Amino acid sequence: MEFKDYYKIMGVEEKATADEIKKAYKKLARRYHPDVSKEANAEQHFKDLGEAYEVLKDPQRRAEYDQLRNMGTRGKGGQFRPPPGWESATHFYDGSGDGTGEFSDFFEAIFGRNGGFHRSYGQQQGMRMRGEDVHADLALLLEEACLGSEQMLDIRVPVAEANGLISHSSKKLKLKIPPGTADNSILRLKGQGAPGLGGEAAGDVLVRIRIAPHPLYTVEGKHISLVVPILPHEAALGAQITVPTLQGQTRVKIPAGSQSGQKLRLAGKGMPGSEPGDFFVALKLVMPDKISDTDKAHYEALQKDNTSNPRSHWGKGQ
Repeated sequence: MEFKDYYKIMGVEEKATADEIKKAYKKLARRYHPDVSKEANAEQHFKDLGEAYEVLKDPQRRAEYDQLRNMGTRGKGGQFRPPPGWESATHFYDGSGDGTGEFSDFFEAIFGRNGGFHRSYGQQQGMRMRGEDVHADLALLLEEACLGSEQMLDIRVPVAEANGLISHSSKKLKLKIPPGTADNSILRLKGQGAPGLGGEAAGDVLVRIRIAPHPLYTVEGKHISLVVPILPHEAALGAQITVPTLQGQTRVKIPAGSQSGQKLRLAGKGMPGSEPGDFFVALKLVMPDKISDTDKAHYEALQKDNTSNPRSHWGKGQ
């Protein structure tokens, strides 16, 4: 049979204290729990971990295991044989169960079959552990994140049954979105996650906010930008225009001589908060779809009288 190095499985030294072993188990149990882990062979890792913890958490069994590690013989391929006449002083089997066992052949050969131990995911005897956090994503419209809203969530929460198996229950939760909630931020619903073990507190529900792309606005952190088209005469002479912001319609003054690509800043009109963001009006010069004869005459006169050259920096002849 294959030898099981319980210290290596637990990731601890042979001289590790009981507290260090317990901490290592809790950490690895969360990592390899089959319901949440994305690790390869998570379920087998979790079973090996539970088996190792059953032995190393008990001083008498641990001492027996340490003795066996030194006395046993190991052959090729990690095969292990107990010393002749070996008999466990902490034999586990008490006649209960069907004898099929949940532990490895190595475990059963050393300590007997698994009667008296009913191992389930995270529910070893005397185990105390805070409940798992449940993670979820929530897509919002920009308006819902900026102005605040209430959303209903349908969350699946892992629950340990009395027989040790893991099932899932659905919970409908109301989530309040504070005004100015940023993209990729995390909102926490305390105590709404998986129940704890051994009387420990339940986990939390952690909701990551994802703001959907908007047809008009671009969001960068707390700041919001809007591309605003303006006509040539508005750029040349200046104008007063109405711009839609998330807080409502706002009058904006276009300075005379404005350039395409120029940005006008509306302080505090971006995402709200203790330090609100700004709203930027990005000017884009556009030509009318159709030019009347009168407009054409004006452009021809402008062309004739114009002395400026926007390409003069390219060099002579441009």
